[in-house]
Amino acid sequence: MSPREMEFELEDPLTSFQDHQSDTVPILFTSESDHMPSQNFLISLKTSDSLASFRREAISYMSQFARNLDPFVPYLAVNYMDRFISKQEIPQGKPWVLRLLVVSCLSLAAKMKNTPLSLSDYMREEDCIFDAQAINKMELLILDALDWRMRSITPFPFLQFFLSLSKFQDPTLIQALKRRASELIIHALNEIKLLEYKPSIIAASALLSASHELFTLQFTSFKASILTCEYINKENLMKCFNMLQGMVAMMGYDSSLGYTVSSTSSALSLLDCHCTQWECNNSTVGPEQIDIKRRKLNGVCYQISQIQHS
Repeated sequence: MSPREMEFELEDPLTSFQDHQSDTVPILFTSESDHMPSQNFLISLKTSDSLASFRREAISYMSQFARNLDPFVPYLAVNYMDRFISKQEIPQGKPWVLRLLVVSCLSLAAKMKNTPLSLSDYMREEDCIFDAQAINKMELLILDALDWRMRSITPFPFLQFFLSLSKFQDPTLIQALKRRASELIIHALNEIKLLEYKPSIIAASALLSASHELFTLQFTSFKASILTCEYINKENLMKCFNMLQGMVAMMGYDSSLGYTVSSTSSALSLLDCHCTQWECNNSTVGPEQIDIKRRKLNGVCYQISQIQHS
């Protein structure tokens, strides 16, 4: 199988063969919760200013480091990061840990997306005190914490499914809805409250918001078609939709222009990313490392602390 065939697609996380997609829809709905941060993490984000600040700063770094990448790469990286820090305590008072975590999550996401990524660019950053070996070690800690579940189920695979429930026939119209919904999902990356909702709810809400902006006359019928889905919690759908509507109002999006007039979140810069080919170095998690039996020391905090001194 070629590397391209093995590439992980966010729109098709369970298989790379589109003709099997209809069979995987029920699995997507039943499995999506396995790829979300824990509920305790959400509570901690709401009650701990330091954790919320850590996440905001991490996403800010992510947007800077991933400026020239496919925006799906940093989105996937944030999913890894949220799931990791929802399971593991992060050492406080060590700024280098934040950058190491960000770069390691980006590195893993780039590998999953088969996207060339030069880690040497990050290691030239000011005050950067880690090397490729440290990144490799951090990657292994992340992989362990995530139980090697790297084919994350995000909102993106649900977009086409919900569109298939609608009466929209014009391919141009369908593509416009899908594109705008994808933009909204990426724009909302920094929204802590959105972590409450399953990826399917976020996808449906983003499509409703896109329909409300772009094709107001069809909004009511489109909403009715989505509500026929047996997997959707209608109350959560409307809560999430209203949240996205509020976000759109704050962003000052003008649908007639097709871009955001103003933005307040550092995560918004992810939409300015354009795919470029970077030279990939050799700092990868090789097959031989996958088979290594890793010893559990005295918790992940100790292991992270030791990375700097290795």
